[in-house]
Amino acid sequence: MGFDQYHEPPDELSQKTRTFARMCTSLIEEAEAIGWYEQRISLEKDPQAKAIMKNAQKEEFKHFGMDLEFLLRRKPEWRTELKRILFTKGDIVEAGEAAEKAVD
Repeated sequence: MGFDQYHEPPDELSQKTRTFARMCTSLIEEAEAIGWYEQRISLEKDPQAKAIMKNAQKEEFKHFGMDLEFLLRRKPEWRTELKRILFTKGDIVEAGEAAEKAVD
């Protein structure tokens, strides 16, 4: 049985590549969960239910961060590029364009 995270035959991929693909999929799933909680939180009327959802969303965000850090440790060039975009001020698109040129 195949998995959606692979676009090549899994048995032909190295363990390192399969782990990397799993972590990419995990990052996507965490981002989806964060978005789902955001929608639920925006509509929930019960304060206790809303507080629980906010707490759960924080956990998903933490997992997203850990997944991203794992991937950045495996791809140092990604870290170099993201350092020029994340936690900066100014236009995000301009920062992204400048970061891409700096890494090329």
